[in-house]
Amino acid sequence: MLEEILSYMSTVDTSFLYLILFFFSFIENVFPPSPSDVVVVVGASLIASTTMGYLPVLLVTSIGSAFGFILMYYVGKLFGDKVLKSGKIKFLSQEDISKTDLWFSKYGYKLIIANRFLPGTRSVISFFSGMYELDLVKTFIFSSISAFLWNAIIIYFGMTLGNNIELIDHYLNTYATIILTVTVLVVVIFILRFFWKKRNS
Repeated sequence: MLEEILSYMSTVDTSFLYLILFFFSFIENVFPPSPSDVVVVVGASLIASTTMGYLPVLLVTSIGSAFGFILMYYVGKLFGDKVLKSGKIKFLSQEDISKTDLWFSKYGYKLIIANRFLPGTRSVISFFSGMYELDLVKTFIFSSISAFLWNAIIIYFGMTLGNNIELIDHYLNTYATIILTVTVLVVVIFILRFFWKKRNS
């Protein structure tokens, strides 16, 4: 699969490669299962053999990611209250939602900075950023910085390891699995704590 992606991308025009990288960087926030990081790394591995440059690839992927983040920001802003605050999610009380409001208002921008380093939660963070109506300009700037830092690492990773895509994919999957496992554990602890308090009360 990865070899096929690499083989295809090595045959297309450079300008089209930039469009591919922009698209996958954008779509990951909207459709998290997309293999965006792998595609970016594959693109980075072609820098040495094409007219693509490190900085253009970095800028294109970072801007694409930031725009994808802002799209989900608006989804959260438009529909967040209807989904979360309508009472449709039964295990969340209004008290819990109020605490989340306070917590996200306090740490929201820090979460945005960290969002690219948190696989599996990126679209969630962008959604909540919009729902809690964080400042749009700050949100765009911080999401751009986060994407820039993350992409700078994985693009360099791709350039260094070159065509060893299987190894790159292994490292990315291992990292994503660790972060996702920690995230799931935190969510489970939160839910158990909620039901424990509810039972005692």
